[in-house]
Amino acid sequence: MSSSGGAAAASVSSAPPAQEEGMTWWYRWLCRLSGVLGAFSCAISGLFNCVSIHPLNIAAGVWMITNAFILLLCEAPFCCQFIEFANTVAAKVDRLRSWQKAVFYCGMAVVPIIISLTLTTLLGNAIAFATGVLYGLSALGKKGDAISYARIQQQKQQADEEKLAETLEGEL
Repeated sequence: MSSSGGAAAASVSSAPPAQEEGMTWWYRWLCRLSGVLGAFSCAISGLFNCVSIHPLNIAAGVWMITNAFILLLCEAPFCCQFIEFANTVAAKVDRLRSWQKAVFYCGMAVVPIIISLTLTTLLGNAIAFATGVLYGLSALGKKGDAISYARIQQQKQQADEEKLAETLEGEL
């Protein structure tokens, strides 16, 4: 009992980078929901791709089913309770930065399209790719307000004017 309490205390003390980067709760849920929907669309489209006689379509379908499993494992580990290491993998993925998740998810979604460019692979991987895009947008950060931007521009303009005045004085 004390070992599970220690593990819970350790997981509470180390916040995942997604929270540190300023992702709001609703954006975090949107990314997770997009990952789960992307997993289901990859799985269904992957099954359709596997029902083919073309080997590249079958390879793309198998890759898509693997993508679906990995997305579900990373974004919704409670769906994979029969796998012992699911929570461990999900905890490690939660510690990744948003841009790392974006590269990983977008890369996973592009590979089947490269293997076999069909409408099924395009549509099946669209939501998984969108999950990567959402994580990438969260890595860019929050947009600043107009007042702060105007102050920064004004300070730059004043500094440029001061430099210009100094160079003009030096020429006289």
